[in-house]
Amino acid sequence: MSRPQYFEPPITQVKPTRDLLLAIDLSASMQIEDFTDPSGKTVDRLTATKQVVDDFLERREGDRVGLILFGNAAFVQVPFTTDLSVCRELLNEAQVGMAGPKTAIGDAIGLSINVFERSEQKDRVLILLTDGNDTSSKVPPADAARIAKDKGIVIHTIAVGDPKSAGEDKLDIDSLKEISNTTGGEFFRALNRDELEEIYRKLDALDTREVESVSYRPRHELYFWPLGFALLSSLFFQAWMLFRDRSRHHHLNLDPTHD
Repeated sequence: MSRPQYFEPPITQVKPTRDLLLAIDLSASMQIEDFTDPSGKTVDRLTATKQVVDDFLERREGDRVGLILFGNAAFVQVPFTTDLSVCRELLNEAQVGMAGPKTAIGDAIGLSINVFERSEQKDRVLILLTDGNDTSSKVPPADAARIAKDKGIVIHTIAVGDPKSAGEDKLDIDSLKEISNTTGGEFFRALNRDELEEIYRKLDALDTREVESVSYRPRHELYFWPLGFALLSSLFFQAWMLFRDRSRHHHLNLDPTHD
């Protein structure tokens, strides 16, 4: 009558409150072997980057993470996902030159803006890593950064490799600083693996995560039990009344004194 219900113990779900996008340079210069792995062995820049970023992703519980790779052009390797193991696996499969030998920083930012357009999160962060300068973008990095700012996207830029390099491999420090400054992000420079690890630790601390917890209690309707009992009782009562009336009628028919 009062719609009884049974409530199970509360179930808590964690919802990410921020979208984090990683943009990794795969240009030809990323194959230069001037970094080391944890054992001290000399490795190329991309290998060291993947190792450090993999550790970084292990600590991203509570974020939705996406991955953009860029060279001559930029492409989405991993759309936003909370499955960080998939993101780490696909990052590990990235190879130097698979997006072309050049560096399209502006296009990588432009693609990031498009990816964030489908995001409903208020906090949007892009971490862009490169070891060169923009050589093939259709959109200048500075223009892309201004658009990103208008869209509420914060860009942290990381320059890796030798700052004395020349030509297409030359680090455009000023451009990367301008990108981060325009969007309210930070600029970092890493000459070796230790510095790169320290940068990602700083980013981990800089971008603190707020996680929204949503709790609910599954409930099950119990009204059908009293309803079923009432229905059976009613049927039983009706059957008893019918049986009583028939018995009474039969008794009257057999009574010789009945007129």
